[in-house]
Amino acid sequence: MTITAKKSNVALVTIALFVATFMAAIEGTIVSTAMPTIVGDLHGVALMNWVFSIFLLTNAIATPIYGKLADSIGRKPMFIGGIAIFIFGSVMSGLSHSMVVLIIWRAIQGIGAGSILPISNTIIADIYPLEKRAQVLGLNSSAWGIASVIAPLLGGFIVDQLSWHWIFFINLPIGLIVMVMVQLYLHEEKRSVKSRMDIGGTWWLTIMLLAVMYAFQLLGQSPIQWQIVAACFLITVIALVMFIRRERIAADPLIPMELFDNRTFVIQNMVAFLVCGFLIGYEVYLPDWTQGILGLRASMAGFAITPSSLMWIVGSFIAGKLLVRTTPHNIINLSLFFVLVGGVIMVLIPDYTPFTAFLLISVICGTGFGLTVTTSMISVQNTVKPTEIGVATSFNTLARTLGQTLMISIFGIVMNTTMLRGVRQTDGTTLKMMDKLINPMTADQLNANVLPKLRTILYQSLHNVFIVALLLILVAFVVNFAGRKKKNQRID
Repeated sequence: MTITAKKSNVALVTIALFVATFMAAIEGTIVSTAMPTIVGDLHGVALMNWVFSIFLLTNAIATPIYGKLADSIGRKPMFIGGIAIFIFGSVMSGLSHSMVVLIIWRAIQGIGAGSILPISNTIIADIYPLEKRAQVLGLNSSAWGIASVIAPLLGGFIVDQLSWHWIFFINLPIGLIVMVMVQLYLHEEKRSVKSRMDIGGTWWLTIMLLAVMYAFQLLGQSPIQWQIVAACFLITVIALVMFIRRERIAADPLIPMELFDNRTFVIQNMVAFLVCGFLIGYEVYLPDWTQGILGLRASMAGFAITPSSLMWIVGSFIAGKLLVRTTPHNIINLSLFFVLVGGVIMVLIPDYTPFTAFLLISVICGTGFGLTVTTSMISVQNTVKPTEIGVATSFNTLARTLGQTLMISIFGIVMNTTMLRGVRQTDGTTLKMMDKLINPMTADQLNANVLPKLRTILYQSLHNVFIVALLLILVAFVVNFAGRKKKNQRID
């Protein structure tokens, strides 16, 4: 399948892909900002977490399906179709009159969002040469970091000046513009579908992902329903076995099992899984430090991780230069070193570390993230046949999504367990006080005498989270070392 864009139109296509990625990236955070207002209007606080969880679940499930369809049917129709589903789900979410209805439409929204990142990166692989591709992938990926800073400000403005409904309605004009730009400026040869969709493989993969992600959602809640968690893990194992059996006999499998015979493909996806697990801990819990311990406002806390978005682009640029000179194994070693240094600093710094230190951590980690994610994606794209680039890219995206989704639950367990133990061992403190401490707008309501005790508990909790995150990078080093070859070759 040939997909092209005239030189004069490549920039327009790239802009469209970036806007689409930013639109999907900002969705989670902007909804978080509006959630108190939504709950107050729709009266469903008990179901609040499902507004986020269902979006992640359907997004992850849809990702590999879109990857397969992008290879068999075409990038352009599947990308436009995914955007159409996303904006339809967005509009209907904005029209919701109850939390249950909102959750249903958020599921549809997630299904559409599952197309955006993998197919965007697949299109970039089609229209850009190797070195330039790394730079564009870095720019496209930076949309997530930029969204994390802009979303709270934009969400607050929309809710205050319009209403919470508009955080969903705003996707309609943006999505339509993206669809028109891709339709006009991206050219792809039409291809007749010669094979049927692997329904059996899709079914078992859906069950497996749904079970494992739901299990980790439950692990992040208190109290933990261990019977349901155990049942979910059992279903996950059964579904995995059945999925592998199905894919080995399918005429046109959803995810060809031959891909896992390629050591580079397996290693690069495992590293992406581990590093993105570290990434979510860094993005979620570093702002807790700057707000809860240093007492900075939420906007300043967001700026603590802003340099990582900029350095992500720099790291991707460096990756593009290195990929034509050395091996993915060596580049990953370099990238993991950057993340390791940032992780070690996060573990060792004292509680009242100056704000500027967090900017330095952000610069170091952001460089490592850009190097790792870009190298892993380009590596898996170049180790498969051209007809499997969509599948390979979507699987890499799925590995990164699972790394973040599963690890955020584990980090939550570590955080909550440490805080609970700290509160029990410290007189005059409660978990409700910890909630107020983390929010700088309510921290001044606490007694000045108890603040140092609460901040010590928070520091120890974050310290333990960062230790677990650091272990992920050490495991990633081991995985990358295991994947070395005696005669490594560069990517051509």
